Amino acid sequence: MAKTTKMFKLLLVILVCSVSLNLVFVFKIVNVLGGGDHHYSLELSWTKRDAAEAEYVAAISCSGHGSAYMDGLILDQDGNKEPVCECNACYGGPRCSQFLPSCAADANGGDPYFLEPFWMENAASSGVLVAGWHRMGYSLNFKPFMVMSKELESHIRELHALVGNAVTEGKYIVFGVGSTQLLNAAVHALSPQNSSSPARVVASFPYYPLSKQQTEYFNAVGYKFEGDASLWKNKSDAATMNLIELVTSPNNPDGQLKWAQLQGPNVKAIYDRVYYWPHFTAISAPADEDIMLFSISKLTGHAGTRFGWAVVKDESVFKRMSTYVFLNTQGVSRESQLRALQLIKVVLEEGGKPIFDFGYTTMSNRWKS
Repeated sequence: MAKTTKMFKLLLVILVCSVSLNLVFVFKIVNVLGGGDHHYSLELSWTKRDAAEAEYVAAISCSGHGSAYMDGLILDQDGNKEPVCECNACYGGPRCSQFLPSCAADANGGDPYFLEPFWMENAASSGVLVAGWHRMGYSLNFKPFMVMSKELESHIRELHALVGNAVTEGKYIVFGVGSTQLLNAAVHALSPQNSSSPARVVASFPYYPLSKQQTEYFNAVGYKFEGDASLWKNKSDAATMNLIELVTSPNNPDGQLKWAQLQGPNVKAIYDRVYYWPHFTAISAPADEDIMLFSISKLTGHAGTRFGWAVVKDESVFKRMSTYVFLNTQGVSRESQLRALQLIKVVLEEGGKPIFDFGYTTMSNRWKS
């Protein structure tokens, strides 16, 4: 009897320990998958060195006029390798502390570094550490021609619904290497496939120079750039021609809200909406054109990520644009998509108010000063 009692107690202890271990295991899984308010309890292993290196480089002081980067220049001093500060325009010196009064401001273009302080303030939520085996294949989920992250597409739709700047319901989305690639993909998709007469590509003046440069550079037989859209309004033969009007709204360079000037059965419009965000202009109503282009460059300031998307109404146009992007670049870099997803998640926090308020205030103050 005593032996049976001891055996029972032993089994009870084993059972309690097993249940306890399973509870701890389940608790850790919940935290790893997003529970616990994102305070993950999984012990770090292979990420430790990379995380430490990223923190070290980010902490290098460049006097507020530059940054050091993990993929930047390295200065080797007596065997000690130190990342070098890359200075902003008009600054120099080892720590970018020297102002260069003789430098000239480049008014022809620029990088969206005005949002850099926002991302520094949100370093913990916006950082991405990429595993060495992340998305190594040509396609996603081992499915041929599947090159777009469905999770990212879902977040893009959620973002437009939140901001109210574009209608995406019932429409298709195409990813591209920035809106630049998508612009030509759209021109290609709208051009006649079997016609001896190429489509005329036009844009109302003043227009973004790259619209003309890119169209002429590819020198395709299906389309050619024909200049200012207003010059085609009263042409007698315009009604019989295939016309593609590029509309940038808000416009670059003057910021004006614009609409297509040309109308007719053979006229198609491509709306470049990359600046249609609350930190650039008031959102009066959701845009609802047949083809609308957006990019992460103007939304978050990450021009180097080279990620954009098109919202497309017509399925045949969507398919032609998708084919163009696939044949041109096999889709968009998986690392770019991963980073864009994380950035958009941050934008969605608190209804987008933090980043849009920061961007608007920063540009407003610069304009006033």
